[in-house]
Amino acid sequence: MASDTTNHPQLSKDLFGDDFAWGVSTAALQTEGSCDADGKGASIWDTFTQRTGKVLNGHKPDIACQFYDNYQRDIDLVKQLNIPNFRFSISWSRILPKGEGQVNQAGIDHYNRVIDYCFQQGIEPWLTIYHWDLPQALEDKGGWTNRDVVGHFKEFATICANSFGDRVTNWMVMNEPAVFTGAGYFLGIHAPGRKGLRNFLPAVHHAVLSIVAGAKVLRQLLPDAHIGTTFSCSHIEPYADKPRHIAAAKRADALINRLFIEPVLGLGYPTDELKALKGIYKYFEPGDEDNLSFDFDFIGLQNYTREIIKYSFFTPYLGASLVKAENRGVEITTMKWEVYPQSIYEILKKYNAYPQIRKIIITENGASFPDEVTGDAVHDKKRSDYIQANLQQILKAKQEGLKVSGYFVWTLTDNFEWAEGYHPRFGLIYIDFETQQRIIKGSGHWYANFLR
Repeated sequence: MASDTTNHPQLSKDLFGDDFAWGVSTAALQTEGSCDADGKGASIWDTFTQRTGKVLNGHKPDIACQFYDNYQRDIDLVKQLNIPNFRFSISWSRILPKGEGQVNQAGIDHYNRVIDYCFQQGIEPWLTIYHWDLPQALEDKGGWTNRDVVGHFKEFATICANSFGDRVTNWMVMNEPAVFTGAGYFLGIHAPGRKGLRNFLPAVHHAVLSIVAGAKVLRQLLPDAHIGTTFSCSHIEPYADKPRHIAAAKRADALINRLFIEPVLGLGYPTDELKALKGIYKYFEPGDEDNLSFDFDFIGLQNYTREIIKYSFFTPYLGASLVKAENRGVEITTMKWEVYPQSIYEILKKYNAYPQIRKIIITENGASFPDEVTGDAVHDKKRSDYIQANLQQILKAKQEGLKVSGYFVWTLTDNFEWAEGYHPRFGLIYIDFETQQRIIKGSGHWYANFLR
């Protein structure tokens, strides 16, 4: 089948260089299903999705994409799409059902089979240690607000390194901490559903300590590993060229784009721009300053859109609010995010300004549109165009000398999209969740042809 869009004549894989990493990203909770199989413990998302009204349409991740039982089928599709690198995460509660202590060997055996099958198919596995699925047993003890989580995460990272590090070279310690702390511990719209600054600030600090602790474990046990961690980021612009909107945009930028990367780079928390963050210091203990930063081999950036920010007297702590994309008359996705490819270029410029960052990889980028099956095909021209437009912006950045060394599409298959359930479809491959049938979308065919 032909792809649904015309390949831009100036856009070719060769222009990015031979050492540019091309891939696709997924996450355990979103794809695996089999939420209590083979000794797996409950995660916070298994619990959260049982609560009425928390997830769109009452959807649950119990079955998802059945990747746990049928991983070979989907890895075969990765190969069919000519994708050389496959990013996936390790479910903490499959390895440590209680989050600590007794190891579940069946979980380790499963991921060893997945890793081995990747290599068998000529695909390089990239492992994310933590992608938001904290064991419920640890949440019962305070989750990310409890400082003990740092030690438990270090234990989990150690088990992963010892179990998979003999074959896996590429590692990401943690996925998008700003999202799981902000949505899960401040706004309460993601698992575990906690709210307020008193939950958010300790969760942020303990997440940063855990990122560094996990990275140090990997460096010690796997000295030749390629170690990174990933951050969500959005290009921020003020609503108008007025001091109060400009100041509001700077505060939002501190929260969305700087809160995690700067301490990890040794620059501390951005408390000057965001005074409400100063409360984080009461969660410090002696020695924390030395355990907040790490020299990563690469930083993974995950960008989907830009945000327009205006001053808001009524928004506590931040004094800023989003001007919703659907109210701005711009093209939007089913997530109601603006389609704005220039954002990824601006983000690359922003993070290249940090001299401490050695290497940048785009570890997630993609779009959700209302896909429909026509016959035995899915013509998703908007997604193909979105990916190409973003690649144009990345190529522009690269040609200007900015650091960018890879691009991973989000995501392989349609999946469980957190609080949005199965409604948003981001995949290069369509899934009928009733039958689990797979259909490669036009965007998947385009990516396969591009990578060929």
